Amino acid sequence: MDARPPARLARVPPYATTRWAEGRLAAVEALWGEGFTSPGGGEYVLSLVSSLALTEGDKLLLLGGGLGGPACAIAESSGALVFSFEADAALEAASRARLAKQACARRVSVGGWDPGAPTFGGLVLDHALSLEALRGPDPGPALDVLAASLRPSGQIVMIEMVSDRAIPDTDREFAAWCRLENRLPALPSGQLITAALTRLHYDVRVVEDVSAPHVQAALAGWRHAMQAIGRGACPAAGSAAMVMMEAELWLLRIRMMRRFGLRLVRWHAVAMA
Repeated sequence: MDARPPARLARVPPYATTRWAEGRLAAVEALWGEGFTSPGGGEYVLSLVSSLALTEGDKLLLLGGGLGGPACAIAESSGALVFSFEADAALEAASRARLAKQACARRVSVGGWDPGAPTFGGLVLDHALSLEALRGPDPGPALDVLAASLRPSGQIVMIEMVSDRAIPDTDREFAAWCRLENRLPALPSGQLITAALTRLHYDVRVVEDVSAPHVQAALAGWRHAMQAIGRGACPAAGSAAMVMMEAELWLLRIRMMRRFGLRLVRWHAVAMA
C-alpha cells in the first residue's frame, strides 16, 4: 500500500509515516514537554486522575502511556504504582529507556499491548486511565479486558476521540490523518463507549466534551515552540523544521475535528456494587 499522503497534503510531515525516529521524539517533547506526546503535560494528566483520589500503594492501569511522562507524573504526585501499557512498540521502548533514568522508575512498569487482542498479564488493579488508547471503531474488546483487570470497586477515566456520524472511507484527507496518527480509519461514537461501560456494570458519572480546551492547548504548544525557536532555542536532537512539521500534524488533527465534527470526550465511570 502506498504510504505517502495525497498530493494536497504535501505539507503533512513525511517522517510521521516512519513513526518515532529520535528526531521526531525531540520535536514532540519540544512541543509538549519531556515525556509527553500530546498537549497539557503533567498538569493535565493529574487533573484527569484527580477524581480517582489515588493514594500511595494504589495500582493504576494506564493505557496509552506514550513516552512515560503521564505515568511518572502520576506516580510522583500520588505514590501510586502505575502499570503503563503502550501499543506502539517504538514508544514503549523509548518510554522504558527514559523511565529507567528517573526517580519514578521504582513505581512505574512499562509494557506493550495489542488493542486488537488485549491482555494485561492477569493483573488485578484498582483503577484505570486510558489516554486515546483504543484508536479503532469498536471499544468493546479492550474495555472488556480492562474492566476484568480491575477490582470490584474500580473506576475508569477515559479520553477518546469520537465521531457521531459516519465519515466516508473515500475521504483521502481523513484516511491520511488516520495513517499519520496510527489509528484505524473509523472512530467510535460517544454513545457506543458509554453503552460499553454501562454493559460492564459501570455507573457513567461524567461524559464531557473536552475538544475546545484540547484545541487551545495544542495551539498554545505551537505558539510556545515558535517563540522558543525565535529566541534561538531548537530541540537538542532536531531542528526548527522538525518542530514545525510536528505542529502541522497537530493542525491537521484540528482540521479533521472542524471538518467532520470529531470530538475529544472524557468519561469517568465507577463500578457498581
